[in-house]
Amino acid sequence: MPAPFPGMNPYLEQDEVWHDFHERFIPHIAEVIGAQVQPNYIVKIDEHVYIHELPEDSRRLLGRADVALAASRPSSGTRREGAAVLDAPIEVRLPDIDAESVSFLEIRDRQSRQLVTAIELLNPSNKEPGPNRDQYWAKCGQLLQSPAHFVEIDLLRGGLRLPIDELPECDYYVMVSRASNRPRAGVWPLTLRDRLPLIPIPLRAPDADARLDLQTALNRVYDAAGYESYIYSGHPQPPLRAEDAAWAQAYLPAAPSTRGSEPRA
Repeated sequence: MPAPFPGMNPYLEQDEVWHDFHERFIPHIAEVIGAQVQPNYIVKIDEHVYIHELPEDSRRLLGRADVALAASRPSSGTRREGAAVLDAPIEVRLPDIDAESVSFLEIRDRQSRQLVTAIELLNPSNKEPGPNRDQYWAKCGQLLQSPAHFVEIDLLRGGLRLPIDELPECDYYVMVSRASNRPRAGVWPLTLRDRLPLIPIPLRAPDADARLDLQTALNRVYDAAGYESYIYSGHPQPPLRAEDAAWAQAYLPAAPSTRGSEPRA
């Protein structure tokens, strides 16, 4: 079923949906861009890894249940029969750790492997005060001082905007920072009702820009993931403004008979 909203779908911003969308969207746009830039460039998927020590009252982050890791931990009350074990004089408690992996794209020169363009789709942790945001902004600072181009896509209404001068009030934005134009950068400010734009992906001169139609990419990922079957039983996060909630109702698909509740805005 085609994505119902003309632009960004606010139901994708839910905590339990966003990580899955993010990790599907990045490989899809890697394929779209890769088809345009070969053979002179290679498009690579890399990832940020954020390490968190979890507090006592929160031992799991929503949406990333570590089933394989939990299954691999031996039970503290079992030992192999017949195995000699030397007991330590005391036992200590190690910190509970959560590792969050967030994908991003790099376009590199095929011959030299030098970074040409970095592409980031913002994650909630990039927009919340704390070490993850600090780590991300430090990376941005390095990119903006380098000869590489930088593309940043923010499809999240919540959280703090990164410190971009002259950014008008908007729900979402896309920024394309060409190395040759800094400190100026091109920005596409967007509201919930706007179609996501067709944006340039800059390469090295004299090569022409690649092109990325963000709306088409979002719609393809939405269809492939089957989001229609479950995301509308939740609420957009953060909640929509009253006028936007009323507008959004016209685009919500009818609830399947197997679902007990109507979509909610």
